[in-house]
Amino acid sequence: MDNVKFLTELNTQEVVGYIVADEGIEYDEAIDRFYTSSTFQKLSDADTGLYRESSAYLYELYKTERTTGKITPTDI
Repeated sequence: MDNVKFLTELNTQEVVGYIVADEGIEYDEAIDRFYTSSTFQKLSDADTGLYRESSAYLYELYKTERTTGKITPTDI
């Protein structure tokens, strides 16, 4: 497995864990919410470089997307 894929999967697992803890929802629902988010789409695109960011940073992007409908920073 290449580093990009590994880091993407690791970050995804951690972000989903944050969603479960903070939103009090089941793991399957958290996975669905994150996988259908723009944040995940950007994370999955190696060209954005988001796979190199911390899971906490990615979770903040996700939360911003959930509340505003947009991901910030806008240059991603």
